[in-house]
Amino acid sequence: MKRIYGVDMGGTTIKLGCFDPLGVLQEKWEISTRKEGNGRYVFDDIAAAVKGHIQGSGLSLQAVAGIGIGLPASVREDGYIEQCVNIGFRELFPAAELSRRLERLPVACANDANVAALGEAWKGGGAGYDSMFLITLGTGVGGGAICGGKMLTGSKGLAGEIGHMIVRPEEAEVCNCGNRGCLEQVASATGLVREAGRILAESEAASILRQVRPLTAKDVLDAAKTGDSLAVQAAERMGFYLAWAMSSVTHILDPAVFVLGGGVSKAGSYLIDCIRGPYERMTNLSFRKAEIHLAVLGNDAGIYGAARLMLEEGLF
Repeated sequence: MKRIYGVDMGGTTIKLGCFDPLGVLQEKWEISTRKEGNGRYVFDDIAAAVKGHIQGSGLSLQAVAGIGIGLPASVREDGYIEQCVNIGFRELFPAAELSRRLERLPVACANDANVAALGEAWKGGGAGYDSMFLITLGTGVGGGAICGGKMLTGSKGLAGEIGHMIVRPEEAEVCNCGNRGCLEQVASATGLVREAGRILAESEAASILRQVRPLTAKDVLDAAKTGDSLAVQAAERMGFYLAWAMSSVTHILDPAVFVLGGGVSKAGSYLIDCIRGPYERMTNLSFRKAEIHLAVLGNDAGIYGAARLMLEEGLF
């Protein structure tokens, strides 16, 4: 039985997984991301890691169907990327670079958020649904759309970038993207902490958050679960803006299910409850609302989705 490798390329570590054709994870591991020389060593390191695993498993390159890669960059339909800012390389074809180092094994690549969405749709919180939208809530807000079981990437690889949807145009601070009022500014972990800080500054009400330094998104959500009024206000504000963005996605793509991942999603059902009410009020065109699930695969979503790319691209 042939094997598939899934690679999730990050700015600090590169996660790798070996799968059988049914999507059963055989083994996973990670290596450090060497960003020296604008990432010139990254593809050498991935190739070495794959070759090392193949040899250690008693396999051969002929026993490998191919490799999928998710990387933090916009990937054109032809596989070209202009730049990968978190790692440093630019203007190249990542799949071709890795394939050349692995005796021309088939390689497919895509944006990491889209690949994570593909993984959750295949074996995670979106399994069994034909359409899904993944929202990752971490330091930023990422997204990925699955329609008809396939990734929706757009003409420039920007489809699913829900974190930079404008939801609060009156926002004074500037987002990392250069705009103001992005969803990421109010619904990411950092955004939630900033909102909580603003609420604390505007009110004299008692709150356990006033004694917490440094304040984290987990602190805010944990306090909200206990009924702390200012923490609840911050959490509900985040839920409102997430619902706003999700209602816009619904009216464009109409996914059957939203899947919430990332560190903030560890708030679990409380987070879903903050979203569900305003979301349902904002989507009046259908009585049947999209379901809202929590992600299942966690940090493994990227390697699962990267492996699934081999099926998606028809390379296996």
